[in-house]
Amino acid sequence: MDLPGPFPVGRYARKLREELRRRARVLLIGEVTGLRHTPKQSYFELRDGEGAVPCTIWADELAKLKLPDGGLRDGAEVVIAGGPDYFPGSATSSPGFSFRATHVRLAGEGDLLARLEALRKQLRAEGLFALQEQLRRPALPRTIGVVTAEGGAARRDLLAGLERRGWAGTVVWAFAPVQDRRAAPAIGAAIQDLAARPEIEAIVVTRGGGSLADLWAFCDETLCRTVAMLRVPVIAAVGHERDSTLLDDVAAVACSTPTHAAEAAVPLDCHAACQGLVRCAAVLRRAGEGTVGAHTPHLVALARGPARALRRERLGLNQKTREIRAASERGLAARLGFQRRIATVVLERARSRAVGAEIGGRRDALRRAEVALRAHDPERTLERGYALAEDEDGEPIVRAADAIAAARVRLRFADGRVGARIESDERDT
Repeated sequence: MDLPGPFPVGRYARKLREELRRRARVLLIGEVTGLRHTPKQSYFELRDGEGAVPCTIWADELAKLKLPDGGLRDGAEVVIAGGPDYFPGSATSSPGFSFRATHVRLAGEGDLLARLEALRKQLRAEGLFALQEQLRRPALPRTIGVVTAEGGAARRDLLAGLERRGWAGTVVWAFAPVQDRRAAPAIGAAIQDLAARPEIEAIVVTRGGGSLADLWAFCDETLCRTVAMLRVPVIAAVGHERDSTLLDDVAAVACSTPTHAAEAAVPLDCHAACQGLVRCAAVLRRAGEGTVGAHTPHLVALARGPARALRRERLGLNQKTREIRAASERGLAARLGFQRRIATVVLERARSRAVGAEIGGRRDALRRAEVALRAHDPERTLERGYALAEDEDGEPIVRAADAIAAARVRLRFADGRVGARIESDERDT
């Protein structure tokens, strides 16, 4: 590679420190986090919503500043003076970059106001102040979400304001810290959790008054961007009338007190509305009673006409009903007679067919029986040339021995009988 060097790393580290120390001294403002004291130096990070810088200050220089006890602490807004520095390290210690502070002071109202105004201009230019104002706020919401400190006076004031308006809906509480470096993320998460619930129709964010430093969590850029993009209208009631935070600018409504926030969250005064309804009902009742009294005679006269018409129509309907019933009975009788005649004819024809079929069947049976009888009739046998031997009593002789014993027999032919004498044939014995 066509680059200068190689140089010893130690010499390069010292050169880097010289370059950084030659840079211009500046003032930084931010929140102190990770503060750690040692006998020689104090270490901390200076943070804001966009980034952080590791900082150090010599212990003796910090002591000379005579800050109030606990002034330099985690979460404090401070302004520091100094410039970038680099510790090149050694064979036994690690190198490190830091912002070497030479002066530290607690941030004043002027410093915070300058930061607030710069951020306000940025958000206004992006159009975030108008988004919440376009959301529709219900006149009588059923469920309201509230983000506040659990034990703060703002909670009690808000409930008292809602009670004075006669509102009987549901309050969903989302408690969060309202003053420290963890407040802004916690408030943002609580607002998002409430907005994710479909029954929430408005969200109130409230706390009591204080200095701008105390209310600085409500000027957090991430929190304000979150509120501006919500689908639920947010009502801000942070501080007192003289206090102004960035949340007031992005919210749908900015209120000076929790009581004012209750009126903004429930625009309809339920007590006044109920009293108005009672008055309107009384007026309508009196007007109705007067109208009825004035028109009663006319209505009575008109009422007789329908009654007479109903009587006439009822008589006519009764007459038609009787006629229809009589006609129905005559028709039913005629139909019944016709059906009976038809049934008689059908039955007679069926009976005739049945008798004819039965007679035919019996005739065929007799014919078959006659044929069978004729087939077994002895006379038919005699007609074929046979003769029947009978004794004197006319009983048939069926064995030759009986004929020999009888000696005399009668032979029956088809056309009559003749006597005969039986002679023994020795050839047969």
